[in-house]
Amino acid sequence: MIIGLTGGIASGKTIVAEFLKGLGVHVIDADEISREITKIGTPAYKDIVNEFGTDILKTDRTINRKRLGEIVFANDALLKKLNKTTHPRIIEEEKKRIRDIQLKIPDAVIVVNAALLIETGHYKEMDKIIVVYVDEETQIERLMARDGITEAAARMRLSRQMPLKEKVKFADFVIDNSFSIEKTKDEAAVVFKKMTL
Repeated sequence: MIIGLTGGIASGKTIVAEFLKGLGVHVIDADEISREITKIGTPAYKDIVNEFGTDILKTDRTINRKRLGEIVFANDALLKKLNKTTHPRIIEEEKKRIRDIQLKIPDAVIVVNAALLIETGHYKEMDKIIVVYVDEETQIERLMARDGITEAAARMRLSRQMPLKEKVKFADFVIDNSFSIEKTKDEAAVVFKKMTL
């Protein structure tokens, strides 16, 4: 079974993914893949530097993800260019990892944790979709605290993603992460049990 786990930025997807991993689920993380495919010398790295210039690099020549985020979240056209460079490569690697797991464990439960699962259309290849929901104000507060950005910057980033209220329409299951981590884990356990019956 392949489960798509999605939600907005700072909605708590990683908390749910880590909890499910503890239950024996195989988790494929799109953010982790994104970091891997943009390492120095990779084709994606070269494409990004060619498109955005060396100003987005740290002194060690790695991509300064915070700086790149500031640029692309302020300009929709540049965000689309970045996504066009990275998303096909991320999805290709996700599919490869799914195949590798299924070859070893044919009946494995696999979770693909990806913020843009719906926007990229990759959700269509999932057996079930879980959306981690949080109200917008909580999401903004968490994003500001996590990334050390202003409220205006947080709102701009949210405006570049599909609203969670829209993502919920694609969900087979919704986990509300507006409350405590324990409550979120309890909801995730219930969802996992329903999916694996």
